[in-house]
Formats: sequence, structure tokens, C-alpha cells
Amino acid sequence: MPNQFPAVRPRRLRRSQTLRDMFQETEFSLNDLVLPIFVEEEIDDFVPITSMPGVMRIPESKLAGEIERYARAGLKSVMLFGVSHHLDATGSDAMREDGLVSRMVRISKDAAPDMVVMSDTCFCEYTSHGHCGVMHDHGVDNDATLINLGKQAVAAAAAGADFISPSAAMDGQVQAIRSALDGAGFSDTSIMAYSTKFASALYGPFREAGGSALKGDRKSYQMNPMNRREAIRESLLDEQEGADVLMVKPAGAYLDIIRDIRQASHLPLAAYQVSGEYAMIKFGAQAGAIDEARVVRESLGSIKRAGADMILTYFAMDLALQGI
Repeated sequence: MPNQFPAVRPRRLRRSQTLRDMFQETEFSLNDLVLPIFVEEEIDDFVPITSMPGVMRIPESKLAGEIERYARAGLKSVMLFGVSHHLDATGSDAMREDGLVSRMVRISKDAAPDMVVMSDTCFCEYTSHGHCGVMHDHGVDNDATLINLGKQAVAAAAAGADFISPSAAMDGQVQAIRSALDGAGFSDTSIMAYSTKFASALYGPFREAGGSALKGDRKSYQMNPMNRREAIRESLLDEQEGADVLMVKPAGAYLDIIRDIRQASHLPLAAYQVSGEYAMIKFGAQAGAIDEARVVRESLGSIKRAGADMILTYFAMDLALQGI
């Protein structure tokens, strides 16, 4: 028989949906997803976040009901962000055993004991200046902030948090938190570090969601988005300091970084599909430019394909209700 071109025909395995499903290489499930939520104290009703259609600030008084709803839908984990009405220079409310951080954790674990509760550990939503730590001479004092991060972590762990998730981007924060947790008897409390966190323009809607008072930027402590080698180094430093899980934030524009860190470390790796990524999909779909359901699944699948083990996404509840 004469040679025929093409001799290799990959399309054979794409001829039907059944074949395409059989040979799909990457999948994700609800087990892989974490839902970030915003909880505001001293309000009675849900507050829509205009820059994030479909996302609302949850009144603290209604948090238990929401956590129960997430659990019934099949979600396994939430990341808690507080919207505080008690701001001061150091974010002291976040370190109190009866402060908003502790109350959110306690309410969530009481409502759904099997829900994996991750406590975002930072100060930007609790300080009057909106920065992530203690200010000194117009900059964030790294080492003074480490002490306070340890205090916040212990408060959250005492309330029942499964994961402490430091996002302040301070040098040495994982080691400081691990030491504080172990010293307070919480050696079983895990740390999921925002180990590679870029100073991204994609955080814009989050500032509205969290009620940040920030003036200026965080470029002196969050990473330059153009730095690839430094991104790997930052995550490996957190691994050395005792992180149990690493993270890349944002996700979609940083798939190369996710892949790099996946190859450099054997620790579990999370990726955060941030507020700006969510908003672009939502507004694009509202304009009729894209199919939201398909783009959501493609974007999350791409993050998983790049090497993420878990994904923090504001679409998690939609997927739980609609099905993957």
C-alpha cells in the first residue's frame, strides 16, 4: 500500500464526546476548590460588590447559614476575609481572641465542623492606613509585623482554623508564624503560605470587597510581576521556613510561574484566581463577548493543568450548584 500523508492522525481520538472525555488529561473537582468569602461585622444585610457581580459581603450574623449552605452544596473549604469596623494603626482587632478573625473562624467551624477553614492572615483589612503591617517611617516595618502576624495566627488557631494563610508578604513570615503556633501548642495547625504573591493590578475589585483604606501601593513588599526567578525563590524560602502548602497569586496570567514552582517543589501548590480575573470573566460574559460557563471551566482547567493542586476561586459555589 502506498505511503499516505498524514501518517499520524490525532483527530481519531477526538471523533466523539465519549472519546474526548476518555482521553482528557486534566480534570478538576470540588475537592480542588476553595471559596474566598468576605464577612462584614455590624451590618444586617448582604452588600453586593459592584466590581464583582454575584459576590457579596456576608453579614457576620448570617455567616453560619452561608457556611451551612456551602457545605450542603459540596464545597470542602473556605478562605475567610474580614471587613472590620474597628480599624487602628496596628490592626489590633485581628489579634484579639474576641476579634473579627477569631469570630469568623469560630462561627464557621461551629456551623460545619468538617469544612476546612482557612484564615487569611494579614492586616490590610484591619489597619487605618490599609497596609499589611506596622508602619514606621512611611514604610511597613517587617520585623514588628512578624510579631503581630504570630499573634493573629495563634488567635485564629485557638478559634479552630485548619489553615493559617499568611498573605502579608513579609520576609520570614512563615517561620515566625510556625514558631508562634508551635509555642502556643498548635503544632497541628497547617500553614498555606501566599508564597509567591505579585504586586498585581488584578487585585482592584478586592479593594472594594475588603473595604481597604490603602493609599499608595504595596510594591515594597509584594513581588514585581516581571520577576520569574525571584518568584521561585520566594516559594522555596517559604518551604524552607515550614510552609505546608505553597501558593501563586494571581493565577491566570502566571501559569508559567505555577509550572516552575510545581517542578521546583514537592509541596502541595495552590493558585488564587483573584478578583480581577473573576471580574473580567463576569463583565465579558455580561457584554455577550464570551460564554461564562465555558470560560470559567477552561480557565480553572488551565490553572490545574499548569500544576496547581487546589484553586481559590470566587466561582466555586457556582460550580458546586451547576456541576463541574
